[in-house]
Amino acid sequence: MVRDYNNRHALEQKLRSAPRPAAADHLMVGHWRAMATVLARAGQAEAVRQSIASVPELSLRFSGPGEWLVVSEVEAPSGLVRRLEELCDWGAYVVDQSDGRVVFRLTGPNVRSILAKGIGLDVHPATFSLGGSANVLCGHIPVNLARTDEDTFELIVPRSYAESLFDDLMRMGRAFDLTAAFSD
Repeated sequence: MVRDYNNRHALEQKLRSAPRPAAADHLMVGHWRAMATVLARAGQAEAVRQSIASVPELSLRFSGPGEWLVVSEVEAPSGLVRRLEELCDWGAYVVDQSDGRVVFRLTGPNVRSILAKGIGLDVHPATFSLGGSANVLCGHIPVNLARTDEDTFELIVPRSYAESLFDDLMRMGRAFDLTAAFSD
């Protein structure tokens, strides 16, 4: 028997309704971003970090000592893996995470107040600098949190937690009239 596999986004059911106009505080859900985990070999962490950081279209997110999550909005997953392996000159292990993770972009003037309801990390601009990232819990869900702009944060979550995180973020943002949609 032949079965067709229809690849669908983890939040297709939640975001299928007619989109409302974006409010001041808005949650955008990324469509199929290419991302990979990079784990530096022993003694290669700084060289690997510098190599990846030298490419402006790649966003480097700290995950742990010698480990990063790399996000690209211009590369296809296989191209990203190939490019990272070339950049790292085999000084790191690279694993594609594109199908296993979902990217949430939370933006607006109340973003810090929304995040404070579920994240036990100080996201004040003086403490959590632009370009900074950390692995944190949002409620009970593990996320990689990154500050990508003045009032913009990205949360990267394993695909299996995407629906729960979406529900939590919408509940956390209810007082601020948080809206949500797929990003373009």
